[in-house]
Amino acid sequence: MFDQLDALLLARIQFAFTIAFHFIFPAFSIGLASYVAVLEGLWLKTGKSVYLDLFKYWLKIFAIAFAMGVVSGIVMSYQFGTNWSVFSDRTGPILGPLMAYEVLTAFFLEAGFLGVMLFGMEKVGKKLHFAATLMVALGTLMSATWILSVNSWMQTPTGFEIAANGQFVPAGSWLDIIFNPSFPYRLFHTVNAAYLTTAFVVGAVGAWHLLKDRSNIHARKMFSMAMWMAAIVAPIQIVAGDLHGINTLEHQPQKVMAMEGHYDSHPSGAPLILFGIPNSEEKRVDYKIEIPKLSSLILKHDLNAPLAGLDTIPDDEEPPVGMVFWSFRIMVGMGFAMMGIGLWSLIARWRKGLYEWNWLHRAALMMGPSGFIAVLAGWITTEVGRQPYVVYNLMRTSEAASPLDAPAVAASLLAFVIVYFAVFGIGVWYILRLMSHTPHIGETGVKRGDTGPIRTAGITPGPSQNPGHDHSLPTGKEDV
Repeated sequence: MFDQLDALLLARIQFAFTIAFHFIFPAFSIGLASYVAVLEGLWLKTGKSVYLDLFKYWLKIFAIAFAMGVVSGIVMSYQFGTNWSVFSDRTGPILGPLMAYEVLTAFFLEAGFLGVMLFGMEKVGKKLHFAATLMVALGTLMSATWILSVNSWMQTPTGFEIAANGQFVPAGSWLDIIFNPSFPYRLFHTVNAAYLTTAFVVGAVGAWHLLKDRSNIHARKMFSMAMWMAAIVAPIQIVAGDLHGINTLEHQPQKVMAMEGHYDSHPSGAPLILFGIPNSEEKRVDYKIEIPKLSSLILKHDLNAPLAGLDTIPDDEEPPVGMVFWSFRIMVGMGFAMMGIGLWSLIARWRKGLYEWNWLHRAALMMGPSGFIAVLAGWITTEVGRQPYVVYNLMRTSEAASPLDAPAVAASLLAFVIVYFAVFGIGVWYILRLMSHTPHIGETGVKRGDTGPIRTAGITPGPSQNPGHDHSLPTGKEDV
């Protein structure tokens, strides 16, 4: 049945499918971890219960999103050994230690403090619990740092040499590998994207509840905080994206050529193609709408600066222009739409209508998924734009795959599709269900499944498992 299919293409589709599912959860949990830390810090500073209620409200959602991110990430690591064993063997001396550092620092930090963060508010002091929340938030940022260092090295490899057996091995300082040329730009751009993703989810939930009840103080607070993030971070993200684009032009010029749709070189100023249909067979963009010389101004800050096109690149080294061209425009479009919502909210705040303008609330609700769309479009731009290489200009994707038959890859891909949509579909449905519940005074936060070991040496819970309760009568559950 699958004998006629291409094993390499199936392996690429499988990795793209699993990483797309995985990426949406860290993109949300990285920002949400910082958001709940801010909420708890504001509660400790001001003593206002609204911050504690919102902390507990979003903590439940964070717990599920974090768990799904961990599970989906573990699956991806196995694919390096099954579908991409040649890549793992050749890049292992470089990427293996970086992945190990992510586990030894970020993952251990998250795992060590997550239990205290979720269940420890009544078990430890307020300051210690806040410290645990900060450690989880720091862990998510450290995890992103190491993973993006790995990805950035694949995009702009430095600090290595190729051994006699074909492996990439360190040459000189590890700092050259970790802090490769594209890493600072990619890290800042991606973390900012995670914060914006969370801000628009929080803003959408706040808008949903404001549309039902404008007087809800919890909905007002979360919507206000989200709109401040949108107004401040979205413009910063656009500037960061511009700097990242300039860095990409320097180190990965054919990716930018595909993003811009520049099949031909422009010796005296390149136009910015707003829309069009890339035609790779004829090497042109059909039905294009363009602004003369604006691409040169954006990328080189000079209207007449020359820009090379794909006509300077061998055909077998060109990335798939159509996919890169459109994914880039979706990402940029989402970014400007986010900035528009942020500016709209500033006007509403100035006009004393932040909680009364229903059309703003409806727009914010519609923009809830915008962060996920933007990060996925950005990932497609980055990864597809690197093709046909898996290590840029050094190792082709076709050279990295395991020697597998198509039926084996197709069977595992089909299993992933079924399991992912079933398991993670249920998880997303439950998150949406939690979000639909109106935040209220006295939120209970995460509930433990039970009170701890009920029958160890006796028949009742130990005092340390259930402080403050009547230990003669097991309660079965405990709200934290």
